[in-house]
Amino acid sequence: MKDIKEWFRSGSPWVWLSGGAVSISVLAVIGLLLLIAMRGLGHFWPAAVLQAEWIQSDGSTKRLIGEIHDVEQVAAGRLRQAGINFDDKQLTITRYVIKTGNRDVQGADFASIIGPHIRNKTYPADIMVFERREWGDLYGYLKEVRTDGQAVAAGAAAHVQLAERLQGVMTLFDQIRDVEKNAIGEINYNIERLRLKERSLELENKLGAEQQAELAQQRQALQKDYAGLQQKLSDLHAAIERDSVTVEVMGGQVVEVPLAKVVRHYQPNAMSWLDKMVFYVSKLWEFVSDEPREANTEGGIFPAIFGTVMLVILMAIIVTPFGVIAAVYLREYAKQGPLTRTIRVAVNNLAGVPAIVYGVFGLGFFVYFLGGNIDSLFFPESSPTPVFGTPGILWSALTLALLTLPVVIVSTEEGLARIPRSIREGSLALGATKAETLWRTVLPMASPAMMTGLILAVARAAGEVAPLMLVGVVKLAPSLPLDGNFPFLHAERKFMHLGFHIYDVGFQSPNVEAARPLVYATALLLVIVIVTLNLAAISIRNRLREKYRTLES
Repeated sequence: MKDIKEWFRSGSPWVWLSGGAVSISVLAVIGLLLLIAMRGLGHFWPAAVLQAEWIQSDGSTKRLIGEIHDVEQVAAGRLRQAGINFDDKQLTITRYVIKTGNRDVQGADFASIIGPHIRNKTYPADIMVFERREWGDLYGYLKEVRTDGQAVAAGAAAHVQLAERLQGVMTLFDQIRDVEKNAIGEINYNIERLRLKERSLELENKLGAEQQAELAQQRQALQKDYAGLQQKLSDLHAAIERDSVTVEVMGGQVVEVPLAKVVRHYQPNAMSWLDKMVFYVSKLWEFVSDEPREANTEGGIFPAIFGTVMLVILMAIIVTPFGVIAAVYLREYAKQGPLTRTIRVAVNNLAGVPAIVYGVFGLGFFVYFLGGNIDSLFFPESSPTPVFGTPGILWSALTLALLTLPVVIVSTEEGLARIPRSIREGSLALGATKAETLWRTVLPMASPAMMTGLILAVARAAGEVAPLMLVGVVKLAPSLPLDGNFPFLHAERKFMHLGFHIYDVGFQSPNVEAARPLVYATALLLVIVIVTLNLAAISIRNRLREKYRTLES
């Protein structure tokens, strides 16, 4: 008993308890990340497509084609109470959630079927999956390849023709997208700038006949280029809409699918392991490099990745100088007294304010007040259309900078407090001024602490969603905040964000079952982005720490 009391007095139990708690927390985080990775990354693997007989409620059978999306055990009594009849006497019944696709034909992507109602399962090698730009995946058997409504190939030859013609269609689609987003987009941007320039000259009473003629000439040249691009676009659309395929789907119907609506096609049951790996890598690359489609439930999330990284970088550029200046003033210049202590308490309390409150403040102050006044002073020609008086990435960055400012202030101030007083006195004794001592000696030595504050700020800001919903983030952004049009960085534009993308796909999607794997994949990618940003900041901090270690010692 005495040994146990001495053991408790030594503090060893609390050390073990703390270590155990940390270990459990680490294991929980690792387990969560593994779950997210398995659910998210597994979505891109080409699943086998099942064909079976589906027993209907009236005893008739229907052909079933689809992927097994989920399997669960359900109490037999619950199924009988729901009016589902079967002969099995087991206590639990296996229920399959099968992705049947063909939403434009059947009206739903998924079917929930119990095991006793499925028989004669097979996995035919010639079943094809068509991944489309609209209406999700299409499952069925390829019948014919058509051009201008006339069959050009059937049977085995149809597969060869399909691959060749789809490659040509994808080339045409890339050309259409380039014309629409780049060439026509640039012309529209320049036409709008001409309109604003004309309106600005009109407000300043400087719009003379010479200026009008010059603007009209420039506008005419742009409209001529626009008409040429429109004709080119019309020709490309006519070419891309020529080819189509006919497919026999689950119910026995034969449907015609324009190749312009097809992204890719594949036969998962006939693919080798190497083919599946190539397919998997291509799907992963599409996910991180392409734009979303089908209300964010298909395609990629590159605009959300770009918006998240750009927002965090802008936030870091804004919050670092303000946080460092505030910390330097509080530690080095402010007279230590009740007022300074009150300011420190206020700064610490700001760290606990709910994020949505910052969002409301950002909407009221940054967007409506500050942005509205900027528009009235510098962009009167745009009225009544707002430029900065509307949510955008700049106001989002400022809102997050305000939200994370207390973290940077506290970390920087602690770093300044750890620098020995003798270093300051030695610098002053050698003839340096207080400002020179601060700039050349104190701040460089406190830079690791500044980076620590920035790391914490980035970790919090990258995952915030609630304030961004009020000050700039949107479901789909028509263009990126950074492009080739002057002034290149368009801080007034709205943007996409990984955190909001998770919320939108998981809770606002019209097809929740289909979108659920993307929630896991996007969440994993958001964690990777945050970890990457933090590792970069940690690397910089460690280099600074090594550089000034000798001075601290």
